[in-house]
Amino acid sequence: MSESLDISSAKFKANPYPIYARWRAESPVHCLKLPDKRTAWLITRYEDVAAVLRDERFGKDRFKTPELTAKQPWMPKSFRPLAHNMLDQDPPDHTRLRALVHKAFTPRLVENMRRRVQSLTDELLDAAERRGRMDLIRDYALPLPSTIIAEMLGVPVADRHRFHRWSSSMVTADASKLSLFKAMPGVTAFLRYVRKLIKKRRAEPSDDLAGALARADEAGDQLSEDELLAMIVLLLIAGHETTVNLIGNGTLALLAHPQQVEKLRNNPELIPAAVEELLRYDGPLAMATERFAREDVTVAGVKIPRDGLVFTVLASANRDERQFEKPDALEITRENNKHLAFGLGVHYCLGAPLARLEGQIAINTLLRRTTGLRLCVPQEKLRWRRGLVLRGLEALPIAFASKQN
Repeated sequence: MSESLDISSAKFKANPYPIYARWRAESPVHCLKLPDKRTAWLITRYEDVAAVLRDERFGKDRFKTPELTAKQPWMPKSFRPLAHNMLDQDPPDHTRLRALVHKAFTPRLVENMRRRVQSLTDELLDAAERRGRMDLIRDYALPLPSTIIAEMLGVPVADRHRFHRWSSSMVTADASKLSLFKAMPGVTAFLRYVRKLIKKRRAEPSDDLAGALARADEAGDQLSEDELLAMIVLLLIAGHETTVNLIGNGTLALLAHPQQVEKLRNNPELIPAAVEELLRYDGPLAMATERFAREDVTVAGVKIPRDGLVFTVLASANRDERQFEKPDALEITRENNKHLAFGLGVHYCLGAPLARLEGQIAINTLLRRTTGLRLCVPQEKLRWRRGLVLRGLEALPIAFASKQN
């Protein structure tokens, strides 16, 4: 039997972990009614999540069969090109699309961006230091990754506030008609903007990533107009939303654990391990994007029917007591930390190296350059963003003093 619980609500997002723990113990494959009335199966234990993410019996393409197509919720015509994005494709289409962009996100090329990420981080803190306070999301966690991905794609940095606003309207929407109707103006404006960018790149070739994708289309790499549009929209959204939440959630977690903050301040070389622990403890994704059972599949003794909608709950898997010792404790020196914050298998997050680099530099620089870091409001007053997949804060007001060198 399925229950009704709005797992996309801000109230649920504020602290979902007790419910995840109950599900892992009592119903590890949890049947639930989503806000749009679809029935979904939520996979909550680490071992099962890892298995489903690797299992080819769970596909991504929602239009593979007539039966599955018929079950899809209503979608405005203007949204339909987005269905061709890489996240919602299975091999070989997914493999072809991923190959067009993966070279831009290799660890070696990302490492070459370290100097630019560091300089931008310092610029943002320079501005905040004069005030002694900031909204960490608006003034720091958001402009850092949105500027970097805008520069990579050749989008004017001045437009980054616009595409974040459009992005936010998309990632906080569910599949209900009312929610989609509210998101329509933002999505329409976003698609119009990207179409103009594509047209410009085809008319005026450039060395940025958007230009490379436009040339790939012209070179006969079978990148359709809708695929090109969906790819750039996906890169703009995923290229900053994940890192915003990594920095925001990570900073909030550290503020709640002052001993871990001091350990990291005194041992800055621990920052790579610390970011991995922050990804595990309170990562930017509540769950991976939707999958569909290609046949009847039994997981943890529960039969998921053919065409059943499945979500793997990454945040629950990363707190699974069967996999992690003291899973609800934040330990920045944790050694056995094979978390699933970026997924697993062929859909493993393409931008993980960039998100890690940005997260490490942002958090390390914040701790290195400030002292007396504190929340300006009680933690229970913080507002969380709606949405199924992402988990992040609307705002994180903090105060601090500049550290005298």
